[in-house]
Amino acid sequence: MNRPQPQQFNEQAPQVHSLQILTVNTHKGFSPLNRRFVLPELRDAVRTLSADLVFLQEVLGTHRRHGQRYDNWSDIPQYEFLADSMWPVFAYGRNAVYPEGEHGNALLSKFPIVRHANLDVSITGTEERGLLHSVLALPGQPEVHTLCVHLGLVERQRQQQLTLLCQLLDSLPADAPVILAGDFNDWRKRADAQLAECAMQEVFTQAFGAPARSFPARLPLLCLDRIYLRNATAHQPQVLSRKPWSHLSDHVPLAVEVRL
Repeated sequence: MNRPQPQQFNEQAPQVHSLQILTVNTHKGFSPLNRRFVLPELRDAVRTLSADLVFLQEVLGTHRRHGQRYDNWSDIPQYEFLADSMWPVFAYGRNAVYPEGEHGNALLSKFPIVRHANLDVSITGTEERGLLHSVLALPGQPEVHTLCVHLGLVERQRQQQLTLLCQLLDSLPADAPVILAGDFNDWRKRADAQLAECAMQEVFTQAFGAPARSFPARLPLLCLDRIYLRNATAHQPQVLSRKPWSHLSDHVPLAVEVRL
């Protein structure tokens, strides 16, 4: 499927000075422990927030067997199903491919995505991981860079993936706004120090002294999900840990207003 073409701004479009951000590991559209297929309910919940940018991890592109098993299964990719009519453009980075289908990271955006690329950061082993880098055009702003990530479960792999992530960050314009979000699987809380060397600051650590607890969804104990910024500031970061969010994935989403 071709990515939608960027829309052209009206010359009178008001300048954009802030963005509402949401990041969520969709768990392939299933509730905790895979008890129910809940993607339609997740779409309804995400729509209520009216976020400008939605960072998605573990989102399915296709899955033939699930399509035969669930009556409410959609034949279109899950990121397109979630985008619906509210996010006119989206980018998808395929990370894992298997006989039944594929999954990866995605970005839903209310603003044009002028280009995007998926960086393969899979390390020797069984886990396939990627970094989805998208560049956005916002009225009255320089290009805004976003990175949607899903890092590995093994500490050694994560450290190598963070090194690759820092190399990518160092290659971006030093004065460009950068928004980095996703599932870091960093239960030891070691990513903050490494990413600080690339001038990235985690929004919950800045606001509350520690990353947000986001896993498992029913009783969040581990700080796996993060939102980092560079050349931008955060306002009112939130952990969406109550119903319905606690029943729509094995992770709870994180939200924040980013001021440019």
